[in-house]
Amino acid sequence: MALPDSEILNSIVSRVFRYDDVTTGDPARGFFLRYRGELTRDSVEAYDQLAEALHPYDITPLFRLEEGCQTVLLVRGTVHPKPSKVWVNILLFALTVLSVLFAGVVFSYSGPVPRDLVGQLWALISHIWMGWPFAVSLLAILLAHEFGHYFVGRARGAAVTLPYFIPFPFSPIGTMGAFIQMKSIPRNKRALFDLAVAGPLAGMVVAVPVLLLGLAQSSLGRVTAFPGSFAEGNSLFYLLAKFVVFGKLLPETVNLTGLPLLYHWITYFFIGSPSPVGTTDVLINQVAWAGWVGLLVTFLNLIPAGQLDGGHVIFTVFGKRVNRIVPIILVITVILGFFWSGWWLWAFLIFVLGRSHAEPLDQITQLDSRRKALALLMLVIFLLVFTPVPFITF
Repeated sequence: MALPDSEILNSIVSRVFRYDDVTTGDPARGFFLRYRGELTRDSVEAYDQLAEALHPYDITPLFRLEEGCQTVLLVRGTVHPKPSKVWVNILLFALTVLSVLFAGVVFSYSGPVPRDLVGQLWALISHIWMGWPFAVSLLAILLAHEFGHYFVGRARGAAVTLPYFIPFPFSPIGTMGAFIQMKSIPRNKRALFDLAVAGPLAGMVVAVPVLLLGLAQSSLGRVTAFPGSFAEGNSLFYLLAKFVVFGKLLPETVNLTGLPLLYHWITYFFIGSPSPVGTTDVLINQVAWAGWVGLLVTFLNLIPAGQLDGGHVIFTVFGKRVNRIVPIILVITVILGFFWSGWWLWAFLIFVLGRSHAEPLDQITQLDSRRKALALLMLVIFLLVFTPVPFITF
């Protein structure tokens, strides 16, 4: 489509923007016209009106702040998302259901164990239905998280896909979570913020009662170890949940090491040492295990980097200044990797993707006070579910 006359574009832009100068640009640099000046109405309303007026010409406006000056850029083209292949979502979900069922039966199976590997696998597969409490509980948390993103994204005008679940067979949790794909650029920081926080909040709404219910149905016992076994790591929220249900901090500290009580807890929390073997702790059932995994998923998603939910939240608050903290996060994850090697994979992902952000079309509109307060709440949730050593191996 040929570009309309510049006078037509100037007239359209002037409806919402009082400009002082107009300069042409190179489409290869991302725009063909730049207007500098000041909006004459609320930025959200102005962007919606301008985008609608320019859409018939296949032109997209961008709102930017350049050296403190409000700027409107016009770029050629508009987003026309292609339909997703829903069968892929359904297939991945079905495979994830089988994978988490298997993880659940591995977690709880107490029948005879054949000596050969094939016999062991058949014993587990033939009892796969026993993993339903873990599967139902965990999938409820993940579905709440992802559809929180989905419905809020759709409500904010974003083109988002249905969730893609990631099966992870033969692992303790059976899945690597799920994600939705944004097929359009967020309209403004408020829309991006709402989409980002909706998932963790919706997931926590389900994960908390699942965890408390599971703990209430679990029992206390002595922690034992065998080759390849592990214990779930602690977050402040998990410690508090166990205290609410059982009235004591668990695992119960026994003066096996001669360490002062506070030092004992600090080292155990951050590096998983001294070993909890021999102490009293909750022998969690499948439902509690799913609730704990739900807390872990929330924590990992709230890491303030890149395309993670936490990365979106902190970007909407601070803009590109957040890139300054990426090296700090990298150092922390590398150090934590000496106590749980999985952090080294996260360090690599943050190194590669940590500075990549979903930059909204309208970057003039800032978060309002309500959203800033909610951003602070997300920081509190992140600190409460922070799990330095997710799996303590024996």
